[in-house]
Amino acid sequence: MDRPGPQGRHPGWPARLGPLQVPAGLVAVRGPRLLDGSAWSKIRLRDREHLERWEPTAPGTWDDRNATLAWPGQWSSLRALARRGMTLPFVITVDGQLAGQVTVGNVIRGSLCSAWIGYWVASHVVGGGVAPAAVALVVDHCFMLAGLHRIEATVRPENTASLRVLEKLGFRQEGLFRRYLDVAGAWRDHLAFALTAEDVPDGLVYRLLADGRATIPQ
Repeated sequence: MDRPGPQGRHPGWPARLGPLQVPAGLVAVRGPRLLDGSAWSKIRLRDREHLERWEPTAPGTWDDRNATLAWPGQWSSLRALARRGMTLPFVITVDGQLAGQVTVGNVIRGSLCSAWIGYWVASHVVGGGVAPAAVALVVDHCFMLAGLHRIEATVRPENTASLRVLEKLGFRQEGLFRRYLDVAGAWRDHLAFALTAEDVPDGLVYRLLADGRATIPQ
């Protein structure tokens, strides 16, 4: 299922993952491209109400940060971090069309081998199995080819859709971070979740397949 690029100093990058068939369509994950800007901006501007309340506070207006002209800088930054082994950035596609992002950040090697994962999907595919499939593909890749041992995720208690994604995949809740992150202009509590490689010896994709939540296209 994984189709990694040449492995060198930073294993697991670049990579193309999937596809998996879910109710919303055919889900795959790949690295971001410069030409993704227009599709990315269109979704981000359209889905402001769906996305802004869950994302970290950042300088500038939503329209400026998510304009097509903002994408080249983000793409360049993500690529640079990936080349340094600090991040594994991916975009999600559904039936070949961009529909969100999954980012593995703060990659630490050595005796920790840990990272966090964050994700968002377009409003029109919410509830169609896209986020669980994309996260499963990326986490399996992290535990297998990228050589990580622990993946963490933090979610606001009010973000029920994101909580459902982690619960479906079997992430373990480990605590509550008080006033952890500045989101939508205020310091917000976040629930802390994690998985280690030992928790899912057969992988998260296998779990989705066994539960009937996804299939592998023939």
